[in-house]
Amino acid sequence: MAAIMILIPGRSSKQGTSLNKGKLKEEYLDVTSTVEMNLDDMKKLGLSDGDQVRLSNNIGEAIVRCRGRKPEDLPSGVLFIAYGPSSSQLMASDTAGSGMPLSKHMEVQVEKVAA
Repeated sequence: MAAIMILIPGRSSKQGTSLNKGKLKEEYLDVTSTVEMNLDDMKKLGLSDGDQVRLSNNIGEAIVRCRGRKPEDLPSGVLFIAYGPSSSQLMASDTAGSGMPLSKHMEVQVEKVAA
């Protein structure tokens, strides 16, 4: 089963501190390849913490792990991922003159990756 959701990439404190250790270090790769999702949405999609999901749009796709968040912390239909290699695979190159790719409010298809 797949669903269309809104992905919001952004900065996180863990991403920032792990970036200081290095982009090739496990801590940075872990935090930037984990998407946070509303627990109710995870249940509807048959997902558990740590399951792999494919995020895809008209730009590209990324396979990441999912982690549940309480509904009061992350609304249904909204995903969060820390900026990094995975989120970059879903962003267009146009920066609208800002120097930063447009990355907020991206529609993505979410589907569980078969084990």
